[in-house]
Amino acid sequence: MIYLDSSATTRPCPGAVRAAEKALTEEWFNPSALYYPALRAHRLMEECRGKVLDALNAREHRVIFTPGGTYSNNLALFGSLRQDRSRAKIAVTSVEHPSVLACAQKLETEGAQVTYLPAEETGSVSLDAVKQALTEGLDLLSVMQVNNETGAVNPVSEIVKLRDALCPDCLIHVDGVQGFLREDISLKGVDMYTLSAHKIHALKGTGALVVSKRVHLKPLIYGGGQEGGLLSGTENTPGITALGAAMDEMLADTGMRQRVEALKNLLKDDIVRLVPWARVNSPENGAAHILNISFPGVNSETLLHALEEDGICVGNGSACSAKGRKGSKVLLAMGLGDRIAQSALRFSLCRFTTREEIELTAQKVSEKAALLVRYQRR
Repeated sequence: MIYLDSSATTRPCPGAVRAAEKALTEEWFNPSALYYPALRAHRLMEECRGKVLDALNAREHRVIFTPGGTYSNNLALFGSLRQDRSRAKIAVTSVEHPSVLACAQKLETEGAQVTYLPAEETGSVSLDAVKQALTEGLDLLSVMQVNNETGAVNPVSEIVKLRDALCPDCLIHVDGVQGFLREDISLKGVDMYTLSAHKIHALKGTGALVVSKRVHLKPLIYGGGQEGGLLSGTENTPGITALGAAMDEMLADTGMRQRVEALKNLLKDDIVRLVPWARVNSPENGAAHILNISFPGVNSETLLHALEEDGICVGNGSACSAKGRKGSKVLLAMGLGDRIAQSALRFSLCRFTTREEIELTAQKVSEKAALLVRYQRR
């Protein structure tokens, strides 16, 4: 099988599997207990917490472990706002992940004033729109680091500078699920940052919200008071220790980004050469691992399953909203139109992707697209 849907999830790496197995068979104790075996489990969890802060050069922040990126995004948006949400003013980009957009829509029903910031044709947020929203005053601005469908990278540092100049009390949340350890970022001025373990070859069910000192979060659930009272419940020590091990492997692979980007560019060039009527939707300066291409006249889901017949797995957008949709909402928000949105595939690579897989994929895409386009509606 050729797997090119790493933005949806990644295959757990050997180190993560070993770490999880050890946590399940040897360090399975409740990390909140006081006897020594439990303290060992707690220490492993704290080691991972330190690794996250070191990787982000964010020792002034704190790490709250969560069940994943969606929970982290919910905690950031709901937990950081004052008790009276009906008076809150927030802004999110129109191309955010569903776990952010759904929160914004829920806050609207509670009376919050929500501004949906438009995207440029490249897929990144309009800085002019950010400036306008900040000028009008905001409590919270949420923007993704890397768009999960197109790979567009948002200018987080520039957004922070605008916030500092125009609305310094506004909190900035960055959804870093697709960017963590794959694209550089500075958390200077960033108040909250979301990450997810299964996007970097660890396990599903584990994530984190990295929080600055000036953020006073309220919990979404209540109980035993774990994670500083912000996520009650016994900690997922197998998932957390697997996250730390996966981080070790990712950080040790120093040439990963350049290698993955070279393979992505090879795939893009081969597809454009073999399918000259294809349209590349990802920006030139996008993330190294994501390539979005439309094949006008061919339904994306049909092409996806045609490739699956040859053992090639690709995506057609956000895995959290792919079923039952008519076209990519992200591409529509970029102004690309139904024909482009309904024919888009997302190829997302990882550190284990090979050149041979890329070359075979390009060949199969060209064969399947050429066959299917013949049956387009006239």
